[in-house]
Amino acid sequence: MIRARIISTGSYLPEKIISNHDIEKIVDTSDEWIVERTGIRERRMAADDEAASDLAYHASVSALKKAHLKARDIDLIIVATVTGDMPFPSTACLLQARLGAKNAAAFDLNAACSGFVYGMHIAQGMIKSGMHNRILLVGTEVLSRFIDWDDRSTCILFGDGAGAVIMEPTKEKRGVYSTHIYSDGSLSDLISLPGGGSRNPCTRETMLKTLHSIKMKGNETFKVAVRTLEELATYTLAENGIDPSQLSLLMPHQANLRIIQATAKRLNLPMEKVFLNLEKYGNTSAASIPIVLDEAVASGKVKDGDYLLLEAFGGGLTWASALVRW
Repeated sequence: MIRARIISTGSYLPEKIISNHDIEKIVDTSDEWIVERTGIRERRMAADDEAASDLAYHASVSALKKAHLKARDIDLIIVATVTGDMPFPSTACLLQARLGAKNAAAFDLNAACSGFVYGMHIAQGMIKSGMHNRILLVGTEVLSRFIDWDDRSTCILFGDGAGAVIMEPTKEKRGVYSTHIYSDGSLSDLISLPGGGSRNPCTRETMLKTLHSIKMKGNETFKVAVRTLEELATYTLAENGIDPSQLSLLMPHQANLRIIQATAKRLNLPMEKVFLNLEKYGNTSAASIPIVLDEAVASGKVKDGDYLLLEAFGGGLTWASALVRW
């Protein structure tokens, strides 16, 4: 059986740090309240001259170097993002040009916070079918450009960053064992960015209504996310005949500590088996899981033969999981 295997990882975080104490100076909130409700202590913000493709470039270069590959060795680039440089051309095409990946097709994917795992689903299908041999999959976000800094319920949550992986075929008993993707558009109003598209193009009125900023119904989203991710994690393991005790690490999308803790509890996993960087970076949407993966690998917490469970939940609504054997 041919599987898609992750052969290298990379990530990039902007230099500027926005702490909870910085946000205290902007809106009526406190470090204690933010940490208690979310687990977040700080997040990164892109420089004025940094866009999504710039963050993606640095993460991709890191992944290529670790794999000892050149950009011309890549035959497909998938970029998961909801904060691309512009509506078109795609951020993936901009990244392709900057890398010099002349042999690669390139496209963007929008599944919000689930985007990277959606991308894994597509990449593994492409590789298993033989249509592509070496894929660069990137999650990159500059969410700070789409935050209403007067909305204390959302401005505390999001940060900027990028993560990348390179995937290629393997016949070994490792790689991506399964991916599972889902959506429910009837709940699209729970997390959205209403302005900027053909429904609400940029006008003075849409600007005054802050339609170009992220909107979220926090309590409703929390309830759906907890239930959905618990069920998703249990189902993914059962489909592969894996007992939760066999997992080396749960690698969740870093959205909210309480959601992550609820999932771990459902699986009877100690928090020592859950990789967290939420307190440093906040919610980086599609970049979240590849950043987690890169940090876990770099720290030595991922070893050959380890079972890793990746899971995410985001706007759409979308949710997705992947079981990987390293």
